[in-house]
Amino acid sequence: MIEDRFRVEPADWNVDQADLKFVRTEVFILGQQIPEDEEWDELDARSIHVLARDNAGNPIGTGRLTPDDKIGRMAVLESWRGHQVGAAILRTLIERARSQHRSMLDMHAQTHAIPFYRRFGFEPYGEVFIECGIPHQMMRLVLTPPDTSYQPGSQLDATPEPRTIAVETREQATAAVLELLHAAKRELCIYTRDLESALYDQDAVLEALKRIGTAGRGASIRILVQTPAAAVADGHRLIHLAHRLPSVFQFRTPEIEEDLQYPAAFLITDRRGYYFRALGSRFEGEARTYAPGRHAQLREYFDQVWERSLPPPLLRELHL
Repeated sequence: MIEDRFRVEPADWNVDQADLKFVRTEVFILGQQIPEDEEWDELDARSIHVLARDNAGNPIGTGRLTPDDKIGRMAVLESWRGHQVGAAILRTLIERARSQHRSMLDMHAQTHAIPFYRRFGFEPYGEVFIECGIPHQMMRLVLTPPDTSYQPGSQLDATPEPRTIAVETREQATAAVLELLHAAKRELCIYTRDLESALYDQDAVLEALKRIGTAGRGASIRILVQTPAAAVADGHRLIHLAHRLPSVFQFRTPEIEEDLQYPAAFLITDRRGYYFRALGSRFEGEARTYAPGRHAQLREYFDQVWERSLPPPLLRELHL
């Protein structure tokens, strides 16, 4: 299930120092017995920091991005491990680096954490070394270059203005979906019960999906659909659009019962926007045009379910 009991937000060393130090003291100084004089350095004041906070505002995790392109000081309180906090922090830092047009990121990874960082594209290099008494290895992530297919200064180049969209009715749901699709460049993820004709089989929505699907190299629309049979039987036009763009659209159906019974539905875009409904059978939900922390949580969950799902037989017969 997607964790919604925490958020990830930017932090300032001068303003949030007490909270940043609290997490790192608990994890590194007390938990891993790292000497206090080795934990704090001159880079803290010059680095980009993020904080994960629970719904009460308490700090539960942190990480930093240094001026020399290194991610480090990744820390999550023990009681919050296994709840995707670290993944949300790491995704937020990576996206911050990408938005600043950095070309690669390095990190000193504790060897036991290498599989975790590999999930995000980091690859180890060099020899294992000891740092503060703990085995480490260098890891590197090569960032994709900025998209040059859009003209500088265009609306798509700018960071979207964070905005919350109220969604209670079908009309508001359609408006939210269209706003998110119009802002998207070339990547979408959709988690849906049955492709929801009321949302995804409308002319304006299909046109927006077609624009994304024909955006050029790298276009990708991944759809997790729990029960595709009804959509296929009803001739859902999204399936026909996907049939015309088979290299762009990918469908998978969950295999395990927990994923099949997951009650929510959501749409996320490569502009860090999302529309989330706690009950996929209803329109009421939350939509935001730009929320990198919550987006990271939804993306992490989507990717996990995607990896353990399979192309549905009904759509395989249609060569999708």
